Amino acid sequence: MRMSTTPARLLIPVAAVALALCGGGVSNANTQPGKTTKPSAPTDGGADGKNIYASASYSRIKVRQVSGPTGGKRGRLSSVDVNWKPPACWYEPVFTGEELKAFVDESDGVGDVGIHETWVGKGLWTDHYQDGKPETNFDDTWSTAPGYKDYNVGKDGYFWRSVAPDVEDPDSWDCGKIMFWQDPGQVPKVPNAPTPKMLADYAYNQIQVPSTEIEVKPAAKSTVNLPTWVWLDKATFQEIKVRAELPRTNLWAETTAKPVALHLDPGTDDATTYPASGNCKFNDDGSIGTPYTKGSADKTPPCGITYLHATDGKPYHLKASITWQITWEGTDGATGDLPDGTFETTQDMNVQEIQAINR
Repeated sequence: MRMSTTPARLLIPVAAVALALCGGGVSNANTQPGKTTKPSAPTDGGADGKNIYASASYSRIKVRQVSGPTGGKRGRLSSVDVNWKPPACWYEPVFTGEELKAFVDESDGVGDVGIHETWVGKGLWTDHYQDGKPETNFDDTWSTAPGYKDYNVGKDGYFWRSVAPDVEDPDSWDCGKIMFWQDPGQVPKVPNAPTPKMLADYAYNQIQVPSTEIEVKPAAKSTVNLPTWVWLDKATFQEIKVRAELPRTNLWAETTAKPVALHLDPGTDDATTYPASGNCKFNDDGSIGTPYTKGSADKTPPCGITYLHATDGKPYHLKASITWQITWEGTDGATGDLPDGTFETTQDMNVQEIQAINR
């Protein structure tokens, strides 16, 4: 992890940083005025407005589910692409000139100027943002950040700051510019500036899908060498659309998750799946498989399992995983695809030796 090497920057305890961010002023003797690197910061939600302004770990992106089921047990998707991850850091507008001046006065100069740098002391802020003193960006080249006059009060535009949901992610160090000015209606031309694609990735990580609770027949116990029918109700698994918008810009994206297949893992090699791949496709009406009906015991189900050996006091663990196809659209007609996502649940299956079932 990179640390500042200039004398003006110093490390302080994590607890002291958190206290400084939440307290609105210089805390105790361990928190001397100056620039500090931040090894960690709070990452959970529910922050009030003051903490959002103070901490670069809180994003102002607005997320809402536009369509799809919302009730019952739900969980987040896992990407089938092990290399995919949500954005580690980006920049977003935080203050007008008037708002930054008010924040510095009200906080007495305690807050984040970037993801990994906290300024404690009003003089640091007034030197750079009021009196025009150049500063050093917290990036690979230690580039120079030009100063500002009177916080740009009276000008149209915003001060943009880096944001990272998880400041312990090593990739969050890629956003090293300290807070900078951008004229209105423009997205800054810097690495890791927000884009519709970035918002689509962000929304992907917010999607919650229904728990994969499959219907099976026989429900209590399967029987050796006779099919167990598996199906999913069409009312449960529908498209889910999540919208992410970045305030003070025209940037937005809607990410859509569409269920496309159910994969069955019987929990043992001594079983046959239907189809042989274990991948049951969705029907045109949104259901999977066909419900078991009386008299179908000897038929081959479109989606199901035949267990070849009985359990002996220890059930098989049937894994059911739904694959969700992910697409997105956003500002100015931008569109694209994202890696499929999966959500898996496990349920116990007991298998008996009796060679007959009710028909």
